[in-house]
Amino acid sequence: MVLTAVLASLLLVSFADAAIQNAMLRGRPSLPKIPIPERTLTSPNGAALPPITTVYYFDQLIDHNNPSLGTFQQRYWMDWDFYEAGGPIVLMTPGEADADGYQGYLTNDTITGMIAQQQHGAAVLIEHRFFGYSNPYENLTSQSLELLTIQQAIDDLVYFVETADLPMPGGDNVKPDTTPWILVGGSYSGALTSWTMVNKPDVFYAGYASSGVVEVITDYYGYFTPIRAYMPQNCSSDVQAVIAYLDQIYAVNNTAAIQSLKDAFGLGDLLHIDDFASALQYNLFDWQSLQPFTGPGSMFFEFCDALEVKNGVSAPATGWGLETAIYAWGSFWNTTYYAYVCGDLDAETCLGTYDTTQSYWSDISINNAGRSWFWMVCNQVGYYQVGPPEGQPAIVSRILQPNYEERQCANMFPQKFYSPPAPSASEVDFMYEGWNVKVNKLFFANGLRDPWREATVSADGLYKLNTTTQPIYEGGGFHCSDLIAESGIVDETIRTVQMAGLEYMRTWLAEY
Repeated sequence: MVLTAVLASLLLVSFADAAIQNAMLRGRPSLPKIPIPERTLTSPNGAALPPITTVYYFDQLIDHNNPSLGTFQQRYWMDWDFYEAGGPIVLMTPGEADADGYQGYLTNDTITGMIAQQQHGAAVLIEHRFFGYSNPYENLTSQSLELLTIQQAIDDLVYFVETADLPMPGGDNVKPDTTPWILVGGSYSGALTSWTMVNKPDVFYAGYASSGVVEVITDYYGYFTPIRAYMPQNCSSDVQAVIAYLDQIYAVNNTAAIQSLKDAFGLGDLLHIDDFASALQYNLFDWQSLQPFTGPGSMFFEFCDALEVKNGVSAPATGWGLETAIYAWGSFWNTTYYAYVCGDLDAETCLGTYDTTQSYWSDISINNAGRSWFWMVCNQVGYYQVGPPEGQPAIVSRILQPNYEERQCANMFPQKFYSPPAPSASEVDFMYEGWNVKVNKLFFANGLRDPWREATVSADGLYKLNTTTQPIYEGGGFHCSDLIAESGIVDETIRTVQMAGLEYMRTWLAEY
């Protein structure tokens, strides 16, 4: 794969995310896209194969607790150019996204295809229910979305594996009683890999979970811990100075100073202080789009350069200080970032969360990943990216607490929530074991610079055992870096993780 092609694709994803209104959705644990290679596929015997963009459909149960409701068409894609009889089937879902565009994960440009190639297997990409065009119902109302749960998603994977007749030759004879299936996932789908193997232990022979957010955490201030630790320290120092000032003037209700600060960012018309505090998170969420091969021209580093480079000179580790930081950060918003995020919208329409008459809250059309993910967040997973407790360094305002997001759950789903809800996080962690997961033949891969690290089995202070039956490897990567083959070329620590994962798959499958 050409490096510039990968970077261009990831930047396109980043710019697409710029149009997302809600901060919680900008930072959702999504899988990075990679380019779909344009090449002709052939089987090991030389036969021409369909393009990997070919869509297949599976009759999935609408409700696994009530099969009498019938089925819906669930989309999936396949690549069997490495397949030889007896090889495994490698199954992956991109999770909370339209799966069309993720077909690159079928190829050996990713760990999914690398496993398939090494083991002479086939790769399958399946779309998650209520994302893209795999919908039990033709709308995303609260009533329809009642069937969007972690358990239904797990049962979808299991039902597919146990009943689907795949379109490749011999694809009607690769059920898990005769063929090893390997479940691969990253981010939320990495967690889904772990949760599925906990909940249905005898279906998948092995699993690979990259940046798997296995522990559901409502008050997820830990999202910003790796960002603060690994971003340029002068940039971190100045961001902390501005955030401390914001929290200070808010605490004493200095309305004049608050208005002046909002004006400095060109956000003077934003009515609510928590929406302003949320807007300042946006620059930090750009960290999640970084990969080891990302160049200095990325939006995150453009932001830090705007704060820290003055007349060609970089600030010391302590930064330039509060006054300069406010001016520089505000100028960046005024000259570059506001248009990047909001385009021609006014600040209240773009960044406000209180006007429930906006169509954003009531759009129930399908293929609206934000709304579907919001449903899962509000009901089960939380992951609210908020300010830290007192006494910890803060690059995000403590004005932002879970109730800021929970209020928006009631905005989005008034038929479901009459008041701000709390997600059933403890129930999810109990049912699917979270950090306490103990499953044979499940490989965990994580990255030091991943903002989702604190929800993975590599969280700080967890010290979870790395065993030969449940290995845990951590490289220097960002979010799901090890899924992308190119990451291992530019970062030896990620290469080590990838090679370990492949070796474990080789060893485990030799025992099948």
